[in-house]
Amino acid sequence: MIVSSQSRKRKQPWSLWTERRVPSEYEAVTFKFHNHFRNEPAPFELSAEWGVNVFYRTNRENSPLVASVDDWEGYRDLRAYTYRRYVEDQKDREVYCDNLIDEFEGRNHYAGLSPDWLDFLGDYYLPVRFPGHAAQMSAVYLGQMAPSAFVTNTFYFQMANEMRRVQRQAYLAQVIAMDTERPDLADSDRTRAAWTGGETWQGLRELMEKQLCAYDFGEAFASRQLVLRPLFDHLFNTEFARIAEANGDRLLAMLHDDFRVYDEAYAVENTRGFVRYAVGKAASNAGLLRDLASRWQPLGEKAVRGIAEGLARAPGADSATAIAARALAAQAGFIASCDL
Repeated sequence: MIVSSQSRKRKQPWSLWTERRVPSEYEAVTFKFHNHFRNEPAPFELSAEWGVNVFYRTNRENSPLVASVDDWEGYRDLRAYTYRRYVEDQKDREVYCDNLIDEFEGRNHYAGLSPDWLDFLGDYYLPVRFPGHAAQMSAVYLGQMAPSAFVTNTFYFQMANEMRRVQRQAYLAQVIAMDTERPDLADSDRTRAAWTGGETWQGLRELMEKQLCAYDFGEAFASRQLVLRPLFDHLFNTEFARIAEANGDRLLAMLHDDFRVYDEAYAVENTRGFVRYAVGKAASNAGLLRDLASRWQPLGEKAVRGIAEGLARAPGADSATAIAARALAAQAGFIASCDL
């Protein structure tokens, strides 16, 4: 049997793929998934003047950061996460956290903690799930407006990590309330009142609420990833874990260590990677991102001072000045590590 040269010719493995190789699983399910990006005359198959098209063109296509880069399909998640791979990795983290909580619940852990620490948790820790939800919404917005699916997915996975942290905090509020016979600690009205009216929370609340209204993609990225996220994570993962450890609350200390080592690290890796990609494509983006971050820095510093005042009220905690200084130094170091 004679096989023609035409039948022996290799078929294109992926219709949109331009490289002379078979794409990886990660690339195959992500490459050019956003067929609405830079789709002329309008992103979506509606009138070009419809509100959704005007919004996307204004805040995505015409965002100075987005417009400066000719090809966003070249960006890659350093962990090459697909949904399947992300779930496989996080399953291990969830099993670890479940076992940790079960072990401490078996010891009747919270019944042995001091009333002063419980009061502190009620006023200066448990309300953190409200800004946690805001951080989750912020990640969703960036994912929705991102110029390629390679960028979008990193923010959706960050959103899932934010949800993971909030769920653990809400669950622990109920555990603490039951174990200590303090139902007020699991009262959402009480924690919401602390978030909306507690003096130490108002700087963070202002930063969170204004950041959610940063619609331009570049500004949303810089305000979240260079200001809000590094400050929030340092205060509630590093500083709070240290304070919890000092007060004998080993469970919360270990949980926040886990959030820092895995979830926070993922956001850090992808922020650095995104900045380097954007600056590598257009050197002017370094100045643009610095300017955008500087615009939000005063709100970030105000938020840090307020939260530091709250954390400093924990038994045996450092001064608010020392806590705030460490948070700002950590953020400055992070920005420097992004080559900005």
